[in-house]
Amino acid sequence: MKRFWSTLVATVILSISATAQVETFEIDPWHTTAQFSVRHLGIAAVRGIFTKLSGTVQYDPSDPSKTALDISIDAASINTRVEIRDKDLRSPNFFDVEKYPTITFKSKHAETQGKGKMKITGDLTIHGVTKEVVLQVNGLSGPIKDPHGNKRMGASATTQINRKDFGVNGSPDGVADEVLITIDTEVVKRTATAEPK
Repeated sequence: MKRFWSTLVATVILSISATAQVETFEIDPWHTTAQFSVRHLGIAAVRGIFTKLSGTVQYDPSDPSKTALDISIDAASINTRVEIRDKDLRSPNFFDVEKYPTITFKSKHAETQGKGKMKITGDLTIHGVTKEVVLQVNGLSGPIKDPHGNKRMGASATTQINRKDFGVNGSPDGVADEVLITIDTEVVKRTATAEPK
């Protein structure tokens, strides 16, 4: 019986220790960009960004495969620097932002692929349609402490999708189906006394 209780206590301690390694970071919207690129007439890349996004990253430095992402993007914040085009993209022709205001990504599992690299698989929801996609993560850096004592990390993630798989059909005037998505992000875990910057 004594051995049983000793084993149980050790198991609980190890479990608590392992759980304690997983830290939750918030996406820093001031230092994060969600970009996309799509070909027009097969000759020029049209690029745009979504200016409003939020989310969390769970990360265990001792086991990066435990990484979990939960990202939310305001579809109406799309910006291609051409207002007429942006209005069309927000309309029912493309994103239909009044009906589908949010684009989300929720990870399901992660794999390390060498130093600073990961492959994260999860569900991407656009235009009310959810499909599994793979994010290729590069340049994973940190954690480091900023001047205010906050812990920070950064990375770049890319994936390519077919917009029509998500019901984003649009007008047939030379816009390619394949869309390259890039998210350059900085995430932060704030200390209790750190300034919110």
